[in-house]
Amino acid sequence: MAWFGRRRDERAEPDAGEEASGALDPSAAGATLMDDGESLRPVVAPIGAEERGRIDAALAALAQEGVDVDDLDSLSAGLDAAYHAWERSPEGARPDHAAVVERYALGIGEHLERHTDLDWQVVTDVFGTDLALTEGFKGTFVVVPHNLVAGRWMRGETGWLPAVVGHMVRRRNRR
Repeated sequence: MAWFGRRRDERAEPDAGEEASGALDPSAAGATLMDDGESLRPVVAPIGAEERGRIDAALAALAQEGVDVDDLDSLSAGLDAAYHAWERSPEGARPDHAAVVERYALGIGEHLERHTDLDWQVVTDVFGTDLALTEGFKGTFVVVPHNLVAGRWMRGETGWLPAVVGHMVRRRNRR
């Protein structure tokens, strides 16, 4: 979900008072982003068969690439190699970057599932619904692996995975 997008039911044109003044009222900014009574607290639900299937398919694809999801250096090397191969490919011949991001995001999420107190959940918040990891059904600490990977992919960052994910593992250890 876009942070600054309009909801489908919002109007695109200013009303007559706004047009007359020539500017929108800045004090009204964000007034329609959430309905009154909506909570900022995420709603957490267990994953279903569809989400488990996505995770399992990603893990199988990573295993075929020789990536060990229990080893952050292996995950990092695989992601960096996939990015560099994508970057070097001619624009019309590049593999679907969304599929690569999905595969490695789910691999990172599975690593966190196995090595921290976080569990796979479907989390819905003001930004939308995502496959994420959180502490049981509390939803007070949420990691959306797709966001971790996609943002860095867009910026062309490599080598980040062991430090970032390793920090979460150290902070959220199951022991």
